[in-house]
Amino acid sequence: MRETTLHAVRLLERAQTGEAAAVQAEAETALRAVTGDLADGPACMHFVRVVSFIARGDQRAAIEAAGPMLRAAEREGSRGWQAAALASRAWQRLRLSAPTADPAGPRDADHDTDEVLRDLVAAEMLADGEPDPVAAVNSRVAVAIGWYELRLYELVEPQFQSAYEMSSADGAQNGNRAMWLLNLAEMHLRWALELYQIHRVAEAESHSAEAERYANRAAAEVSGADAASWRDNALLYAACSRADRHDPAGAAVDIERYTRRLRDRGFPADTLAISRPFHAVALSRSGRPAEALEVIAEAAAELTPDADWLVVASTHRTRAVLLAHVGSRDAEATLAYGDSLAAALWRQRLNTLHAARTRYDLEQLRARHEQVARAAEVDPLTGIANRRGFDSAVQSAACRTGPVAVLLVDTDKFKVINDTRGHAAGDAALQAIAAALAGQAGPGDLVARLGGDEFAALLAGADAAEAAAVAARMVAAVRDIPECIATVSIGVAVGPAAALNESLCRADAAMYRAKRRGGDGVETADEPGLRAAA
Repeated sequence: MRETTLHAVRLLERAQTGEAAAVQAEAETALRAVTGDLADGPACMHFVRVVSFIARGDQRAAIEAAGPMLRAAEREGSRGWQAAALASRAWQRLRLSAPTADPAGPRDADHDTDEVLRDLVAAEMLADGEPDPVAAVNSRVAVAIGWYELRLYELVEPQFQSAYEMSSADGAQNGNRAMWLLNLAEMHLRWALELYQIHRVAEAESHSAEAERYANRAAAEVSGADAASWRDNALLYAACSRADRHDPAGAAVDIERYTRRLRDRGFPADTLAISRPFHAVALSRSGRPAEALEVIAEAAAELTPDADWLVVASTHRTRAVLLAHVGSRDAEATLAYGDSLAAALWRQRLNTLHAARTRYDLEQLRARHEQVARAAEVDPLTGIANRRGFDSAVQSAACRTGPVAVLLVDTDKFKVINDTRGHAAGDAALQAIAAALAGQAGPGDLVARLGGDEFAALLAGADAAEAAAVAARMVAAVRDIPECIATVSIGVAVGPAAALNESLCRADAAMYRAKRRGGDGVETADEPGLRAAA
């Protein structure tokens, strides 16, 4: 599986560097290689397919592809890939419903913020428990992007930091960990832009300083075939972070230099657009106001209908500020309107942040309550259900339809173990017996320790023959426990779920018949003569 996962990592890198269509085809071939059905492939390859759709700008296909990925992750028991599926689906829904500079642009109003928050909170909680480094890193990044889309920067930073730390610890699964530092630099630049729009200058400058710190670290740590491009990108962000602080003149020179180099390398214009307001500010602060106006006017003219809203807002606001400095009354009116809109958007952001934190706290509390409730129904010695857990399962099963098989199990010769070898040996024997019994049950079955050396099992949907076969395997499994003289006697009864208490009485009577026959066997309520092979 590790080889498949590393293959997926390589495909993910290719998907995000211009080969999305080819990567999608290769991922779908790998998914069908398992059974011929794409849905039966591994979750990591499903994620490659999701990312390929994202890289191609097909949000609806990405959302649809997240469904089979989530089912594959659940089948594999992978918390990380479940988290990646939920988070990717959430932020693609946000992209579909986000407003653009074009009021007539396509939007999808079916996905509200509450639904997105639910998925992102669930994803973050799942990601916290993922042991596999590849799934863990990708789940953290997917969650981070979701919070990023909602402008919840406070929630983004710890996710990218965790991704960076995990990538550093396992270099084989990610050849360019500096990308997470670069993401953090860009995040702090955006945070600063928002703060400037609501006149919180000191806070904005503190985030510019953080952006510079992360950008310089990214420039120092880049590696791999695309290291030169990543380094130029990092140095561009470092220059942007200096524009409004200690080195506007040097920042203006560097922003122009690295923007030109990245454009020559084929970087898309929308990736570079965030640098334009910083470039204009750097020029203005270094005594070149005419050039600053020229740069920001050109940036405004180049904005596309689907441009990022913050880039649009920052570009127009920077232009209005520069025009106001040269006495434009129209610019002052534009600034007043823009400031009121920015304040409203900031309040909306804070409300969403509060809602996200509240939901996370509530989900954490619910999870703790569920954990406590599960612990109350688990036998601490054997790790299987206890009497309380068994009684709960009986009550639940009684509300269903269809047959239910009951197996009541009593341990033979257990007193001999306790009397001759001591209670520690008796405890070890009970643990081994519980494991042997549970090992023969199916995924939907329940095995419980009722107390002392007595056990029970509920097999939903099993008929008499199936239940007797399971019981016989249990008898044989206990008999085969090394260095354990204990055996078990099992009584089996099958009946309607609504008559479960009657089945329990019949199973109990059958178990005692097995004991009277000498133990180490099975008796059924319907066929008293049935016995496991000795």
